[in-house]
Amino acid sequence: MDGDKIGKADQVMQNPQAMAALQERLESASHTPSTIMDSIPIQVKRRVNALKQLQVKCAHIEAKFYEEVHELERKYAAMYQPLFDKRREVVTGSIEPTDEECEWHSEGEEEDELAEDMKKKATVEENKEDAVPEEDLKGIPGFWITIFRNIDILSDLVHEHDEPILNHLQDIKVKFSDPGQPLSFTLEFLFEPNDFFNNAVLTKVYKMKSEPDQADPFSFEGPEIVDCEGCLIDWKKGKNVTVKTIKKKQKHKGRGTMRTITKQVPSDSFFNFFNPIKVSGDGEALDEDSEFSLAEDFEVGHFFRERIVPRAVLYFTGEAIEDDDDNFEEEEGEEGEEEEDVDEDEEYDPKKEATQPTECKQQ
Repeated sequence: MDGDKIGKADQVMQNPQAMAALQERLESASHTPSTIMDSIPIQVKRRVNALKQLQVKCAHIEAKFYEEVHELERKYAAMYQPLFDKRREVVTGSIEPTDEECEWHSEGEEEDELAEDMKKKATVEENKEDAVPEEDLKGIPGFWITIFRNIDILSDLVHEHDEPILNHLQDIKVKFSDPGQPLSFTLEFLFEPNDFFNNAVLTKVYKMKSEPDQADPFSFEGPEIVDCEGCLIDWKKGKNVTVKTIKKKQKHKGRGTMRTITKQVPSDSFFNFFNPIKVSGDGEALDEDSEFSLAEDFEVGHFFRERIVPRAVLYFTGEAIEDDDDNFEEEEGEEGEEEEDVDEDEEYDPKKEATQPTECKQQ
């Protein structure tokens, strides 16, 4: 029976009129996978399935490619690290850069210097008593907290009670997993001794997977997060900003007397970043809010790894943020030009462009 179908399909493919009719059917059909596959002869369908087999093999080769990219990242991370270590020493005031190292000429620098001199002369008298002598300043005060404030995705997570703690942040490092180990990267937040917790380093590990899903191999687009783990913060007494104490009145059912109790409840804080939502091991699905929180968690971790740590000084000055904004405006403009051909009066609605968040699973 199948041989007869294949034979008839071969006859169709050799008939020019039949081929023209087939082409017309394909062009008139709505372009969805089901309609396309339903519209073609069984012989062609077999060949398409063969192409899919090739595509799966390509996905597995691509997975190997990303594994080698990870090894390259690890190799070059070791080359970057001495520069990042010196950045930390300058920020913390451990070393003072030389005059030659401090030379930097930018566009409009002379005008900026003139304007700054005028500003200093105008305010020197009124600030004389309150001004901190320059020789007393060490390093670059507020370096990392300024970066956090400058970036929307981080400033939304930082609350007023977090800022005094983040003022003690000295450096952020990215470490990649060793050769032969499962793909992962670790964020290390280095703090100077402070009055809030005893940890010198807070860590966040992002475990990655770089292999096609057996059930849906064509969805593979590179490494994806499969797990994220924080660390236990050893808070000093009364300094835990991730909880708050509330008072609640209770009435005795029998006697009717009232009493006041105190209890601790979770509080919004950047430091919840080190205590991510855990995914149950029994495969139970997360609710929508939890899915969103995990997606945001991965986005923040990825941003630290790809943008903030490599280009920290440019996020401190705001130059990297301006570049990000310029790139976004260009992309939005290009998209608008495409839409004008459809309807010039239609306004851009960003909600229509919303995408599903990337999943970050926690064991």
